[in-house]
Amino acid sequence: MKALRSHEIGGPETLTLDEIDAPIPGKGEVLVAVKACAINFPDTIIIRDMYQMKPPRPFSPGGEISGVIEAVGDGVTAWNVGDKVMAGIGAGGLCEKVVVNAAGMFAVPDGVSFETAASILMTYGTNIHGLKDRGHIKEGDTLLILGAAGGIGLAAIELGKAYGARVVAAVSSEEKAAAARGVGADEVVIYPRAPFDKDTSKELAGQFKAACGPLGANLVYDVVGGDYSEPALRAIAWEGRFLVVGFPAGIAKMPLNLTLLKSCDIAGVFWGAFAAREPQRNAANIAELFDLLKAGKINPMISETFPLERGAEAITKLANREAIGKLVVTMDS
Repeated sequence: MKALRSHEIGGPETLTLDEIDAPIPGKGEVLVAVKACAINFPDTIIIRDMYQMKPPRPFSPGGEISGVIEAVGDGVTAWNVGDKVMAGIGAGGLCEKVVVNAAGMFAVPDGVSFETAASILMTYGTNIHGLKDRGHIKEGDTLLILGAAGGIGLAAIELGKAYGARVVAAVSSEEKAAAARGVGADEVVIYPRAPFDKDTSKELAGQFKAACGPLGANLVYDVVGGDYSEPALRAIAWEGRFLVVGFPAGIAKMPLNLTLLKSCDIAGVFWGAFAAREPQRNAANIAELFDLLKAGKINPMISETFPLERGAEAITKLANREAIGKLVVTMDS
């Protein structure tokens, strides 16, 4: 089978398309013929050894897949050959076949494409955990989303609107602003490219405050980090919740005096660890996402698909923050 693999620390240009033997499922595992693998921010840093998880090399990036079960290992009774499944696997998805823990899979709902199925778990799973479990979102909240035109950001807009929030989307271009408005953002702020000097940071904080209104943002959903975080924190409401989701622009250094002045919370959102530690709560969240999908309240925006041999291009595009919505790698039948 073919697999796009990392043999050395480096960027997407270091990945190679290899021909390797198909894996064999062990006890409690299944072999999935991968049909689609969504690209996410962790894929851009795991190959550089900058992610929390560091798989032994060689390995394939790709943590969010959908496909068809080809074989089942000992002890697997809940799944059968031919079942359509989706799973968050951390890494290993950019290949034609992958072994998956049977307990961590979900059935692909009827009528849902493999591309869409591969774009739900990590993106929307992160968001429902972040907004509900960590942010305690409620109807009437004002939600400020940084990086609102990426896969995570657009999904956060949809979920925010589904939960009755007023959504302010912060993006880096008018094209991305149009995408954010297209999925329901109430207000849009277009921010400049970092790095920021003190005046630029202060000006952006003013833009965020103006868009969020006099009471500020009850929730800040920070998918970007870097110089963008502090201006957003300055626009937070009294007892607001600042949710740290990702930091492609760098790890922010926050002035903690602001947390005292606003009596606000800064909370981390690590969906992968949550799903592993609390599988029942995660399963309930995923079931809720399926209901929202069926009701038409969420629908992943897949802007581009790539064949496996061009998977490195997809990772590059996401790393360069050029993607709008989700990028998905699809396999040959």
